Amino acid sequence: MHLNDNEIQRDIYNLILNPSTREWERESLLKVKDRRADVNFSTQLDDIKSDLRPLALRHNLTPDVMDFYLKISGEPQPDSSDKVRLHDEADPPHQERAIFAGGCFWCMVSPFDKRPGITAVISGYTGGEFDNPNYDQVVGQYTGHVEAVEILFDKRLITYQELVDIYWQLIDPTDNMGQIDDRGESYRPVIFVNNDEQRQIAEQSRQAVIDSEIYSKPIVVEISDVTRFWPAENFHQDFYKKNTSRYRKIERTRRLYLSLQHSKNMMRKLFKKVKG
Repeated sequence: MHLNDNEIQRDIYNLILNPSTREWERESLLKVKDRRADVNFSTQLDDIKSDLRPLALRHNLTPDVMDFYLKISGEPQPDSSDKVRLHDEADPPHQERAIFAGGCFWCMVSPFDKRPGITAVISGYTGGEFDNPNYDQVVGQYTGHVEAVEILFDKRLITYQELVDIYWQLIDPTDNMGQIDDRGESYRPVIFVNNDEQRQIAEQSRQAVIDSEIYSKPIVVEISDVTRFWPAENFHQDFYKKNTSRYRKIERTRRLYLSLQHSKNMMRKLFKKVKG
């Protein structure tokens, strides 16, 4: 892969000025920038990769810096800008949007993305009080946002009801302080509705879960009107495709938890029925 000197320098300057860049990341970038007159371009790239690699391997860089590291290291990292751009475009005929929050958005994309009729599943933040939130702010619970996915779908091929049915299979609806290993208010489960029809479907669906008496604890999933949805950084888009092994470990833990919960609840309900 050919890297352009001017483009890399521009990326470095932008990351230095980016308020989301952590201080130690900024210091590493400034150190490399200041040495530009003393070393050649190849050495400069080696210095940056050497500084960033330890935390990149542990996925502990801020998203924009992580994208930059993957760019200069040559590791594959699909650009999701075309998908994110769909968020700002007007919906064509027969397209509708659904927004669900259910814990970490890394695990909320794949189950919807593979269904016929899905145009795009975009990871992002919504339900908060501030504009342009970033990942660290949301996870730090400074903005009131939750991690969520915005689903653009062709309602001729898949219905909103079907999407809601999938949603209930992905979450623990009794936990309003996170989901499985993801703890905190930014991971609470919420269905954000775009119109009266979606609200009616969501509310009827929630009531059906309550009436099923599968869960011994109260169903705490909120149903709220849509607020502005902010697409997340490129690193988080299509995470299940970009970081396959890490995603599989997280998804396996989540699936096992939900499967065990479902089995226990079904056994409890059966026992209660037999005893009654």
